[in-house]
Amino acid sequence: MHLSEAVRGITPSMTIGMDDRARQLRRQGVDVISFAAGEPDFDTPDAVKNAAIAAIREGFTKYTGPAGIPELRAAVAAHLKETYGVTYAPDEIVITAAGKPALYFALQAICEPGDEVLLPIPAWVSYAEQVRLVGARSVFVPTDAASGWQPLPDRVAPLVSSRTRAIILTSPHNPTGAVYDRETLDGIVRLSERHGFALLSDEIYGSMVYDGAHHICVPAEWPSARDRIVLLNSMSKTYAMTGWRIGYAAAPRPIAGAITDLQGHLAGNPNSIAQKAALHALTAHVDLREMVAEYDRRRRFMVGRLNEIAGVSCGMPRGAFYAFPDVQELLGRGGAPATSLALAERLLDEAHVAVVPGEAFESPGFLRLSYATSMECIREGTARIAKLLAPYVVRV
Repeated sequence: MHLSEAVRGITPSMTIGMDDRARQLRRQGVDVISFAAGEPDFDTPDAVKNAAIAAIREGFTKYTGPAGIPELRAAVAAHLKETYGVTYAPDEIVITAAGKPALYFALQAICEPGDEVLLPIPAWVSYAEQVRLVGARSVFVPTDAASGWQPLPDRVAPLVSSRTRAIILTSPHNPTGAVYDRETLDGIVRLSERHGFALLSDEIYGSMVYDGAHHICVPAEWPSARDRIVLLNSMSKTYAMTGWRIGYAAAPRPIAGAITDLQGHLAGNPNSIAQKAALHALTAHVDLREMVAEYDRRRRFMVGRLNEIAGVSCGMPRGAFYAFPDVQELLGRGGAPATSLALAERLLDEAHVAVVPGEAFESPGFLRLSYATSMECIREGTARIAKLLAPYVVRV
């Protein structure tokens, strides 16, 4: 059977792929530790689960409007106002079936075939794929550890063209853990004003910042640019609701309306039961401090342990729940694999530790490790990594 060019060109997600391989090995009885998936090991709060159970018992199992139930849209608007001071009307909020569709629908709403989307790299694995699926082209903006992985405006500016329709911003950042500073964001907002492109601000990790870092909500900080900003978020990471598949977009009415129309045809509506659970999570003001404090403890341990391995260098992430160590010094030396992709495969096959190679994020020479797992797993997993790398280190 013929497959479309768009489908033939899809690159499967390495994050999902590595985690799937880890699951397969576990089913075969192998003791695998996975740092691959960006999924909290915390359970969804009981009160949120109980709200879903109540919704089922009350028969709230039918279609909803394509933009989500009015109560949840209003709750998201209230949450954004209370948390960041930014004002949205409920009809500027669209509830989506997780964060990925929110981004895809936003891209579909604003991009024509041949348009360009600026994408700071390293970048989350699905960004470039979604840009390509809407017929646009990703224009990569290089960032580096020396500048704190900030998408510096003077690197962005030369890449803007007449076909630039948007830039995707992610702060706190996946995979580097960077938190964008005000100077960086201000420069990009000014560029968007000058050239008229949209800002797609993915703020899914906004609740997870450390060491005094401050998450800047882009539409709150630059209200004058609000008509060009689409704020993207999800319940998945913040409330440990990955499987519930509930996200949202906050956008100017024309874009919110377009996202609603797209969702109406492609998904119908977000899951009704999950919407009730999300409504409770937002309105009951679930306390997240204990979870974030535990991530902080794990973060410090994992990064410290990685930096004890000769040939490995890892900066301290200021947000999200990922470490992004540089392993370039090891590659191709003393019998070590030549690429970070090959190293990740060897770690899984021989040390039984799943990590994601930097190639997945357009940054070969790095590995991404999630510390959204137990301290026990982090201790054992980093020990296995150190043991596997030790022979290569001796010969460097």
